[in-house]
Amino acid sequence: MSAKAVPVVPGSGVSQIWLRAMPAVFVLIWSTGFIVARYGMPHAPPFSFLAVRYALSIACFLPWIVWAKVPWPQSRNQWLHLGLTGVFMHAMYLGGVWAAVKAGMGSGLSALVVGLQPVLTAIWLSALASGSGQPAVSRRQWMGLVLGFVGLVLVVSRKFGSGGPGDQANWLNLWFAVMALLAITAGTLYQKRFVKPCDVRTANAVQLGAALLVTLPLAVAEPEAMHWNAQLVGAMTWSVLGLTLGGSSLLYLLIQRGAAASVTSLMYLVPPSTAFMAWVLFSEPITAATLAGTALTALGVSLVVRPSKP
Repeated sequence: MSAKAVPVVPGSGVSQIWLRAMPAVFVLIWSTGFIVARYGMPHAPPFSFLAVRYALSIACFLPWIVWAKVPWPQSRNQWLHLGLTGVFMHAMYLGGVWAAVKAGMGSGLSALVVGLQPVLTAIWLSALASGSGQPAVSRRQWMGLVLGFVGLVLVVSRKFGSGGPGDQANWLNLWFAVMALLAITAGTLYQKRFVKPCDVRTANAVQLGAALLVTLPLAVAEPEAMHWNAQLVGAMTWSVLGLTLGGSSLLYLLIQRGAAASVTSLMYLVPPSTAFMAWVLFSEPITAATLAGTALTALGVSLVVRPSKP
């Protein structure tokens, strides 16, 4: 999720078991984003699908905002910063993932590519900190970066120009996936630097509005039409209610209760979780090379995001 919330004292009505389970549930929901792209893309062009998703999500957020009497951002600069993060983390990130899947990339591989985002973000922040007298990028972080890329190359090399329908790697879909990776990394860094704490609901509405403005012209230019059927309706419903509203609500509660760090530490589980779902739903093969590459990437990400011992 791409918005910050103001921390408050945790409520007493939520059980400790549910609180402990929330980060894992959030990661599972995040993993389904790659699955739903594979599920819906045979019936719609990527940017048309996303434009409808953004519009429906805004239509759901607005009544929630009015009912909860949530304040909107107060300054024009804050609107601008939220809008730019929306372009990075919705329009470009989701656009890249959906376009990669539409161009034949499997759900597991797309999740693996984008799963390097915590690595790039952490190393960039560490490099910036070293310029201000803080410790530089650690040897463990560089090792994590190398392991992450080695694991990714191992999986890509086995699928480049081969693989079954909907589970291939080529220069086009790799370019889209890398664009998504760079976009979510840039959006995360920009948010950390410029976005002030605000309510996640109004922040999401602003971000989705900016993403819709960028995506809509691309959707209009797409020659393919959306073919509405039960599969596409299901993909759209889960994208709006499960991913945008459900995922946003979970992250909102996590940040409110100070558990956001737990989500970051579990993000390296997204690629294997997605790969397992894709194997069950789409028969995307899980070969020895896929297992080894995914494990190496997960280990690399865990080395980078694991907090250093004092």
